[in-house]
Amino acid sequence: MTSKNPLLSWLFGGRGEEEPQTPDQQAEAPVQPETPPTEAKPDLFRLELSPDHAMNKLWRLWREQAGYESPPFFRFEDPDGEDVMPAGQAKQELARLLLTVNASANQRLGRVQPKKADKAREGEDPPPRPDLDAQAVAFVSNDRLTAWVFVYPPVGEGEELDRGMLSKALGEKQVKYGLDEDLLDALPDDPGRYFRLFLVARGKPVVHGKDGRIVDLFARSPERKLVVDEYNRVDYASISFIQNVEEGDIICRIIEPTPGEDGKTVLGQDLSARDGRAATVPKGRNTALTDDGTALIATKTGHVEFNGRTFQVKPVMEIDGNVDYSTGHINFLGDVHVHGDVCTGFTVRAMGNITVDGVVEAASVEAGGDLIMVKGAQGDNRAVLRAGHSVFAKYLENCCVYAMEDLHADCVINCDVYSDGLVEVRSGRGTIIGGSIRAAHEVSAGVLGSRSECRTDVVLGGLPCQEFDREVLTREIAELEEKLEKTERQPESPTKFTRMGKLRMQLSLNKNKLDQFDKDLEEQREEQQSPGVRRLTCGVAYPGASVTIGPASYRFHQETRPVVASLVEGEISII
Repeated sequence: MTSKNPLLSWLFGGRGEEEPQTPDQQAEAPVQPETPPTEAKPDLFRLELSPDHAMNKLWRLWREQAGYESPPFFRFEDPDGEDVMPAGQAKQELARLLLTVNASANQRLGRVQPKKADKAREGEDPPPRPDLDAQAVAFVSNDRLTAWVFVYPPVGEGEELDRGMLSKALGEKQVKYGLDEDLLDALPDDPGRYFRLFLVARGKPVVHGKDGRIVDLFARSPERKLVVDEYNRVDYASISFIQNVEEGDIICRIIEPTPGEDGKTVLGQDLSARDGRAATVPKGRNTALTDDGTALIATKTGHVEFNGRTFQVKPVMEIDGNVDYSTGHINFLGDVHVHGDVCTGFTVRAMGNITVDGVVEAASVEAGGDLIMVKGAQGDNRAVLRAGHSVFAKYLENCCVYAMEDLHADCVINCDVYSDGLVEVRSGRGTIIGGSIRAAHEVSAGVLGSRSECRTDVVLGGLPCQEFDREVLTREIAELEEKLEKTERQPESPTKFTRMGKLRMQLSLNKNKLDQFDKDLEEQREEQQSPGVRRLTCGVAYPGASVTIGPASYRFHQETRPVVASLVEGEISII
């Protein structure tokens, strides 16, 4: 038996096991300044009541009648002590529970304590308290999925708690589903049944079905990243955005939606569940669903590509040798892979990507996607290279290059480059010599110009590629109008009428194309109201090189290294 005498405890060492303190005793206990209490983390699931709350007053009256009893404890938890709702919901439910506790406690306290008019006069015995039976109060959560009960003890000779009182309280709240019968049967004999919250009923929460989803086995946007080795070299042969697929291969898997499970409240009300929605299958050209609908497969061998809405399989044309007289011009709807060279005078056009393992000579190569030249291009000032996305090349010499996105190369010599993105010439030699480079955002190079002061121009801003296309279209319209005017002055003949009809039709088509081009260009310019980054960075710039950003221009008159040029308050700042 542990001694409660503090002197004996001090003599024999150790404090021993102390009797739990009541709220009054805790309030009267002195604070030890040398060991300040640690601030406790608030319990988000427990209802805190002030010492002068009606509930605590009732508890103190019960303690006088029955001896020491545990203080009121109201917490949202199941019999195992686990939380039964999210913290956010518990905060709202505690506010509602407080209203119920306030109303019931104040009402019962008013019945227990005598009114002022009935109080005994000074010197007389106080009037006896009335006899009150135990009282059960039910509380139902706002979502009707849980029901709780707390019980007031009897007063005087009142009746103790029984099952009928619990059933009556639950009946008043119409609780009839999910009752914990074992708990309700055992509660009247529980020593701690009073001034405590018990979970007595649980509904069945509704379980909504999960939506179907798509699990891709091919990338929708292949990563475009150049890997530079320790010698500052890029292996352009390893750059390929072609995702090859064989006929019958799975492109993506389709996860079916799951059905929902209906729920039920503790009041017996049915809760309807929502079934999961089927995923939108990205079925495109040359693809098909399996019989069970769980996978999308390729119906042809080719290259998998995602166009923003669907997967499609584009056939890949493989040219084992050169593009020359043995093959003729190439015009293909899918992707083209040339394992040799593209010889002078020939044209390669593809709606998809074009990969050339060899050299592009004085030829025309136009890709709707990316253009990859493993070795490069020697254009003899006649080659035209165009890409709907980006251009990747080991070197570019004496050619015109149009990239709707970015251009990446090791060396650019005497080229006219138009890029609506950035031009990066950093790997390998990292040199830009001669010609003109027009980019929307940034030009980055190791060396700009040459010691021989070769003229090298860099122009930043706008949409160079699209603006050049508009200029070409405008020149074509002017030439057609001139031809039409000359034809009208010719003598009347059937040939004249036929030729004028063709010219008028071509002129009308080009003008409509120009109108649409202007609309699209204006929309893109509005989207590009903030010009963003417009910057030239290079390791060294030689005399003869120049940079133009918007209305401002700057020409290098001496060797400058390193260089970061940008537009600051209408003037070019060289750092």
